[in-house]
Amino acid sequence: MKRRKFVHIGAMSMGALSWTNWAYASHLKEEKPAWLVKIIHQNDQDFSRYEALRISETQHRYLGGFRDGDDIPNPQTTGYYIVKVACAVTSPESSLYQSQTHVEKAIQACQCLLKMQHADGTIDLLSTNFHSTPDTAFVVEKLSVAYLLLQKNNADNRYTSLMKPLETFLKRCGESLIVGGIHTPNHRWVVSGALAHLYKIWPDPRYKARAEQWLQEHIDLDPDGQYTEKSAGIYSAIINKALLAVYQVFKKPELLDVIRKNLEMTLYYVHPNMEVVTDASNRQDKGGISMFENYYYGYRYLAILDKNPRFAAMCRLIEKAYFPRIGTHIENFLEEPFLWQELPEGNNIPINYVKSFPYSGILRIRRNRWDSTILVNNPNFLTFQHGNATLQGLRLAASFFGKGQFQSHEIQQDGDTWVLQQKLDGPYFQPHQKEQIAPDGDWEKMPRSNRQQSEVQYLETRIQIKERDGGLMIDIHMKGTDGVPVSLELIFRGDGRFEGVIPSGKENNTYLLKEPEGKYTLGDDSIRFGPGRAEHKNIHLRGALAFAQAPSVYITAFTPFAHQLFLSSK
Repeated sequence: MKRRKFVHIGAMSMGALSWTNWAYASHLKEEKPAWLVKIIHQNDQDFSRYEALRISETQHRYLGGFRDGDDIPNPQTTGYYIVKVACAVTSPESSLYQSQTHVEKAIQACQCLLKMQHADGTIDLLSTNFHSTPDTAFVVEKLSVAYLLLQKNNADNRYTSLMKPLETFLKRCGESLIVGGIHTPNHRWVVSGALAHLYKIWPDPRYKARAEQWLQEHIDLDPDGQYTEKSAGIYSAIINKALLAVYQVFKKPELLDVIRKNLEMTLYYVHPNMEVVTDASNRQDKGGISMFENYYYGYRYLAILDKNPRFAAMCRLIEKAYFPRIGTHIENFLEEPFLWQELPEGNNIPINYVKSFPYSGILRIRRNRWDSTILVNNPNFLTFQHGNATLQGLRLAASFFGKGQFQSHEIQQDGDTWVLQQKLDGPYFQPHQKEQIAPDGDWEKMPRSNRQQSEVQYLETRIQIKERDGGLMIDIHMKGTDGVPVSLELIFRGDGRFEGVIPSGKENNTYLLKEPEGKYTLGDDSIRFGPGRAEHKNIHLRGALAFAQAPSVYITAFTPFAHQLFLSSK
C-alpha cells in the first residue's frame, strides 16, 4: 500500500474511433448513470474526513493544505482534496454543487501546493523521494483532470479564481516533466501519461516530444502479459491507465494491445475473495493484500471500446465486491462521458483453470472457491486460499549449513504433477598450500575457493504437487545427510480459529501439529491440513527466514524426511 456521461456508439472501425472522448459530445445523454451518482454521493461523504486533516492554524506555513495520517503536511493529500472539490462543485447531483465555501478552501489548498512546489516544478513524496519527477506526475495525472472539469463547467467564470493558481501549479509541473528523470520502469509511463494530460489542456509540443522520448524505449510487457515490475497489486493497473491517456491524446493505437494483454492475464490473478495475486511482484505489494479498484478504469474502458464480455464481467465483479473503492477514480468518470455507456453483457471470468505464467515464475490453479499459486525463486513456494481463509505461505527449511531454506528455480510438469527441486552442498575446507598462505595471516587474502573441499555433505529436496478433490497433495522428500532438523511451516493470515494444533511453546501464534489433521477457519471458510508430525520444537532453524509474524503451524522432523501434506477446502 478516482469519474463521467452516457454515449451510444454503434460498431465502428478503430480508425473511425476518435482519439479522445471529446468526439462523443454530440451523443451525450445528460442524465448520469446511477452508479456514477452513487460515487458522487460517496465523494461528498469524504469531506468530513478530509476536514480533520486540514491545516487551519493561521500562522502555519502551509495554511489551507492537508496533512497525511502521520500528521505531515504533504502535496499528495492537498492535491487530492482539490480533485475532490472539483468533482463535487461541478456535479449537480452533489450536495456541494457550486459551493463557494469549498471553492475557497480549494483555492487555499492550491496556494499551499504552490508553496510546497520546488523552483524546478517538482514536489516531494516525503516518505522517500525529494524533487521527484515521478511523484509530480502522479499528482498531475489527477489534478489535470480536475482542471478540465472546472474548465468545462466555467461558463460563468465561477471557478476562474481556482483555475488560475491550479494552472500555475500544473504548468510548473510540466516544466519538470519535460526534463526530469525517473527511478523505476513504471515511472516512464506515468510521466508520459501526465504529459499527455497536460498536452490535452495546453498542447505544448515539448510535452509530446518528451513523452515520445520515453516511449521509444518500448513498453516492457513480457509474453505472459505482465510488466517488468510484475506488480499486479499496484503498478500494472497504474501503467494501464497511463497508457490509455497516451493512446487517447497522442494517437497511439498500438498501446491498446499492450493494455488488453495485461488485462487478459490479470483475469487469472483473481483470488476467490476478489483479492489480487501479488506473490510474483518485485515491488512493495509482494505477498500483500490488494484489490482490483485501480483496474476498474482499464477494464471498463476496454469492455466498452471492444464490447468485451469478459472485461465487462470483471467490472461487475469489482463493483459487487467493493463498489466504494472504484470511487478513487471519480474525476476520470466525470470527465470522460465515453465511460457512461452501459457495459456489454458479460460472461463470467475464468474460475476453473490451471494456468502457467513462466515469465512471472508462477503457476495458478483455481477451482471456483479455492485457488493456489505455486512459485519459483520464492521461499513461500505455495499459497492456498479458500474464500477468506488463506494459507499465505508454505515454507520448508532444514538446519543445513545456514542455507537450508527451500526454494526452487523452476516448476517442472510431470503429467498431472508439478515438481519443485533444490540441491545443496555443505563442504569443509582443507589448509592452503604453503605458497598460497598470506604472510600476514589475513584470512581475506586466502580465499576459500582456493582450498580443497572435504567431508562434503549434501541435501536434496524434491516436492511434488498435484490436485486432489477439493485441494492439493504436497509430497515432500528430503534426503542426503541424515539427522538434519526439518521444519515445514504453514503461514496463515488473519485472526481465524485453529483446531487440532497445540501451542509451540515459542512465540505467540505459533503451533505444532501432531494430530492427523488440523483446521483453520475464518468466517464461513476453512482450510484443512495434515497429517502432523512434531519430532522436535526447533521451529525457527538457523539460516531459515525469520518468523512471519502471522499465525503459523509447524510440522517438524529429521532427515531423511518423507511427508505427504494435504490442503483441502472441504
